[in-house]
Amino acid sequence: MAQAEVLLTKEPAPQSIDVCELPQKKYEVACNTGAYTSAGLATAGFRTAKYLMDEWFQNSYARYHQAFADRDYSERQRHESKQLAAETGELAYRTQLDSTRRVGERLEDMHCWKSELQREIDELSSETDQMMAQKLRLQRALDALSVPFSIATDNLQCRERRQHPDLVRDYVEVELLKVRPVAQETELIRNIQELLKRTMGQAVGQIRLNREHKENCEINWSDKVEVYNIDDTCARYTNESTQVQFYPHSSKFEESASTPETWGKFTQDVLLRAERERLASVNLRKLIDCILRDTAEDLRLQCDAVNLAFSNRCEELNDARQKLQYHLLKILSEITDQEHQIAALKQAIKDKEAPLRVAQTRLYQRSHRPNVELCRDNAQFRLMSEVEELNMSLKVLKEKLQDAEQALRNLEDSRMSLEKDIAVKTNSLFIDRQKCMTHRNRYPSVLQLAGYQ
Repeated sequence: MAQAEVLLTKEPAPQSIDVCELPQKKYEVACNTGAYTSAGLATAGFRTAKYLMDEWFQNSYARYHQAFADRDYSERQRHESKQLAAETGELAYRTQLDSTRRVGERLEDMHCWKSELQREIDELSSETDQMMAQKLRLQRALDALSVPFSIATDNLQCRERRQHPDLVRDYVEVELLKVRPVAQETELIRNIQELLKRTMGQAVGQIRLNREHKENCEINWSDKVEVYNIDDTCARYTNESTQVQFYPHSSKFEESASTPETWGKFTQDVLLRAERERLASVNLRKLIDCILRDTAEDLRLQCDAVNLAFSNRCEELNDARQKLQYHLLKILSEITDQEHQIAALKQAIKDKEAPLRVAQTRLYQRSHRPNVELCRDNAQFRLMSEVEELNMSLKVLKEKLQDAEQALRNLEDSRMSLEKDIAVKTNSLFIDRQKCMTHRNRYPSVLQLAGYQ
């Protein structure tokens, strides 16, 4: 049977007795050929005769030599066994010490990666929480945008109830529906809403990715914690431990086992992917913050521009109404004077009727003078000229009365037009000042539009 190969760490010790070959000695064997010998074939393999003295000495020397050789071999085996036991014991001690050191180094590597994973998990958790806060800001900003949009829509609808001629496309309406990218209030609000909705979708997707990579890091971290506990337990095992036992098949490598390179690369890839997504989340948070800040400032600037346009328009309407009221007062005063004048003209016409009746009666009576007494005397000429003068005066007075009455009708028309225009201006002022401006006081603040409230 082949002997087991033993790993020796040094040269074997010299033997106590030098190994040498004994000299060969030839013996002459005397053949017994006497009368009492048996040389038949039936007795082949059996000896019935006595041994010779030389055979006896030869047998003794053979036994001596065999005993010496067996004893010498046994001594050498004992010496080699002791040496092998000492060497294998020292080798086992050094091997176990090196294995313990390697397990300790592995524990240090595991602790390092475990700490990196724990740090990345904490940073991902913090980043996810901050992204959730940004998502809440986006939701608040979207909710706050409904108020400016309803205000702008309500302003436009209220201003549609203005009456002619105030139903104009003034600069208030231009500011409310200005056709330019950065100042159109209703269109600006719609664009901001679409932008915030898209950003909200990106934030939700980023939160999902952060959670996925955090879960991957946690799985890897939990595996490393389990392995760390296993290796820590292994590092504490000694020869005196009672939990150790034989596992003959444990020295075989598993086919699915990873190498240190693939093991380190896997953890590094997990960390790199997690860090990449975390940095993307940080950049998205900064972008969201800039978007919310810029949109809030744009909306407040546009709100201030619309409020200024409303204020200017209200001042114009109020100034126009005051001027109309001033002219209305003048018209009313002129109507009063004109009415008095008409009354005076009517009285003047009435006053001319009595002298005309007297003059015409005189002429009528004088036309009944008899015969030659029907004379065209000076009295007759004067009466005729008096009648003619009175008729001319009445004609002029009646024409003037017609003109005065026409002027009075014109004044009345102007009064009605002024009063109507004043009512229109009052209605426009009520819509712009009481309806629109009061409603615009509910416009969200910058903090609300930025999602902080």
